[in-house]
Amino acid sequence: MTAVRGTSVDVPTPDGTADAYLAHPDGTGPHPAVLLYMDAFGLRPNLKQMADRLAAAGYTVLVPNVFYRHGRAPLFDLPDFIDVTQRPEIFQQIMPVVQSLTPELAMRDAQAYLRWLADSPTTTSGPVGITGYCMGAVLALRTAASYPDQVAAAAGFHGGNLATTGPDSPHLLADRVKAELYFGHADQDHALPPEQIDRFEKALTEAGVRHVCEVYTGAQHGFTQADTAAYNPDAAERHWTALLDLFGRRL
Repeated sequence: MTAVRGTSVDVPTPDGTADAYLAHPDGTGPHPAVLLYMDAFGLRPNLKQMADRLAAAGYTVLVPNVFYRHGRAPLFDLPDFIDVTQRPEIFQQIMPVVQSLTPELAMRDAQAYLRWLADSPTTTSGPVGITGYCMGAVLALRTAASYPDQVAAAAGFHGGNLATTGPDSPHLLADRVKAELYFGHADQDHALPPEQIDRFEKALTEAGVRHVCEVYTGAQHGFTQADTAAYNPDAAERHWTALLDLFGRRL
């Protein structure tokens, strides 16, 4: 197993400073850059462990606190094991913060994250990979569309509202994407019903985006997150296989 070094870093943005976690193989480098977008629960030990696993596979991984405008992580008082069916008050804290991160603000931040990675001595000069979870899957797609010449591969897992009927739905950005995409959907996901899955797939196909979209049977929204009740070990390992295959080919 490759030894990994993880550190806390600060990323300057046009609106302040985003605290973040950086993981990379220890003692060697530079390595291809990966931007890991968090889920709504925020930057926490579980996401750092996921970044470490990616780093052990040979990548430099940045996990920004995308809610930095509200303070440094952790913003929420989360239990060690998150079961939102028993703790609905968690979402009462989180949702106003999620809703405050508009697409415009998120993509202004994305440019800062990509610039920081490009300037880091721990990264190679090649293109970047992105992976995102829940709301992070939407951020991954938007970033690939907003910065197509910098992003070679983007993945999203149990993303919600990827293809709504709204005028700002993420799937409407498909024709701007140059990266290869992989999206792993949960079949038991209230945030991405079958009609959205079909609409998303159709948009990517019609735009000529190189992509794979798969529905994980028996998986719930959040299936990759080991510190939540939605965690599905088999689906999570399948996600790792797909993600590392994508990055291995494109980065």
